[in-house]
Amino acid sequence: MNRSYVRLAALVLAVGLVVGSLVLMNRAQPTWGAAEQRDRPMTGPHYTVVETEGHNLIVTDNDSNTLYFYTVDKGKPPGSEMKMRGKVDLKQIGKDVIVPADVNLQK
Repeated sequence: MNRSYVRLAALVLAVGLVVGSLVLMNRAQPTWGAAEQRDRPMTGPHYTVVETEGHNLIVTDNDSNTLYFYTVDKGKPPGSEMKMRGKVDLKQIGKDVIVPADVNLQK
């Protein structure tokens, strides 16, 4: 067999393998996440810690646009069990009045 035919056959085989692997990769399903999470844009973290001082914690749930406030019981040292004291729907931002939900303030 002529040397140029061998090179041409090797080139055709290499191109065929590359095209075949690209076709198979495009048909494969992604392995990460559940089906409902695949539609969600992956733009950033699910939660963002806004502030913490050891005795309180303010966290934003970026998926539901909700701000949560946690704090320890009155008189307890930092690092104690934190309880949710309230949450705010951040979709209210821009209104004249924001109404928090689930307020559990100590008296």
